[in-house]
Amino acid sequence: MKAVLRHRGVQITVALWILANVAVLWLARGSLPFDRPAVAQVPFAVQVAAPTIGMIEIFVLMAVVFLVTRKRVIPDIAARAPDRRVARRETIAVLAYAALGQVGGWILGPALGYRPFSFHIAGTLYGCTVTPGRTEVGIWALYNFVVFAVAPYLYFRRRYTSTELNLHSSNRRNDTLLIVIVLAIESAFQLLVFRNNILSLTPKQLLLGAPLSFALFFIGTVMPTMILIYAILLPRYLKLTGSAISTVLLGGLTYAGMHVVEGWSAFDSPRDTALSLIFVLLGYFGPGMIKGVLTLRTGNAWVHVFAYHAVAPHVIIDAPLMVKIFGIA
Repeated sequence: MKAVLRHRGVQITVALWILANVAVLWLARGSLPFDRPAVAQVPFAVQVAAPTIGMIEIFVLMAVVFLVTRKRVIPDIAARAPDRRVARRETIAVLAYAALGQVGGWILGPALGYRPFSFHIAGTLYGCTVTPGRTEVGIWALYNFVVFAVAPYLYFRRRYTSTELNLHSSNRRNDTLLIVIVLAIESAFQLLVFRNNILSLTPKQLLLGAPLSFALFFIGTVMPTMILIYAILLPRYLKLTGSAISTVLLGGLTYAGMHVVEGWSAFDSPRDTALSLIFVLLGYFGPGMIKGVLTLRTGNAWVHVFAYHAVAPHVIIDAPLMVKIFGIA
């Protein structure tokens, strides 16, 4: 804990977090411009406080992760990356590729008559005024899967083993225990916080909507996140920084950066744009960090997939969205 609190990156992050919240209060002046029907009736103060509340819960999860993994041998993730010169070149190339891939999604979506494609389809977590169509969801998932998962995986898998890409478990028993515990805590938290969740579905909707939501989000955002950030970039971040804390912070920042244009974002004015970008950072920085912690402590990127992504939130919260899109009565 002392090492964390003394880390310059952590201190800068805390300062920027406070400044971001102050900026939100100054810019918003009592209301937010986002298209988020699920929280539209939630008081402004609660909406502003929500990212910080979520971050506190993530800190609790981090403590749980360290507790569960305290007796296992922690894999040397940095040793899985190439030498620093190659790691730096690959990191820059992957980040540039990811940025171009995002720009491609922003262009492709409107070109087809849809909203810009991001790591989330419009309506994820918070709903949206205009529900995406089935074709839009399918093209979004396919685009993200090919660009951010398949292509990077094929390129790097030719050069590195599955272990070097954090895709192999060194302790399946502990990995499974960690997944079950983290998933249980996170699921309970999300069911408590989000009213429109999987419990609102009928048995038939649950039977059809849950696996449908799991499959579409698994292809469209879970696999791209795992391959691009936690299989490829995370070992290189650790190699370049030599610090697990810095690596977790960079993982959180990268994850937030892959959600720059969300379905609920508003870019109608400089004020709306600033608020949208701030809330993306506040909303996704923490989840990106806990994914990094899970991967660093286990050496297995699959752990975060099932503990903190594919099911919670994308089944727990987003199954009702898929039920609505596909008209499951």
